[in-house]
Amino acid sequence: MPLICLVRHGQASFAAEDYDVLSDLGRAQAIEVGQELARRDLRDPHLISGTLTRQRDTAHLIAETARFKQPLSQDPRWNEYDHVALLARYAPPPSDTHSVQEALDRALLAWMAEPGAVDGTTWGAFAEGAAAALTELSAMLGRGRDAVVVTSGGLLAALCGTLLSLPPEGVVALNRVTVNASITTLVVGRSGTSLLTFNDHAHFAGDQRRLLTYR
Repeated sequence: MPLICLVRHGQASFAAEDYDVLSDLGRAQAIEVGQELARRDLRDPHLISGTLTRQRDTAHLIAETARFKQPLSQDPRWNEYDHVALLARYAPPPSDTHSVQEALDRALLAWMAEPGAVDGTTWGAFAEGAAAALTELSAMLGRGRDAVVVTSGGLLAALCGTLLSLPPEGVVALNRVTVNASITTLVVGRSGTSLLTFNDHAHFAGDQRRLLTYR
């Protein structure tokens, strides 16, 4: 059965002028996950990413490391939501007692609870776009082909929430623990596309533990 490996991009440049750039650590994470995907010996995988710089650059590093032959395809439906706009709309500034992560958790729950748009997109449209992209990818995979998709933590949480029929709190909980350059694996079968593993980051164990980050 076809496998779809959903990879969260490597660490971006948090607090920098341009967030949408891989940090040096993020580049190292992308190379390490490329080595892990090469070890898995995927079957002539399609390589897809969102259109964000951090996603595309992670995908290119993975392809170079794993020696994937297929060219990179890009689809904006795999892009992340605008976390800056989300925080500005729904969350007060972080304080000494509330971290950025706590503020983001509250903002996500507020966005899910009302039909408001963030950067022109509602939560429903965001989640539905991700589900549609996954449905199209699943349908195009033949029995002897796999796929690697480089995307972001919020979209991974939204997709897994849909696959598992989770309430909003469950989606936020998944988003909170998603590791940079982790691998979430789906299997495509006769009954549809199912979640096989979530947030696998065993490639950051042992000597590579220094590469483990969440933000």
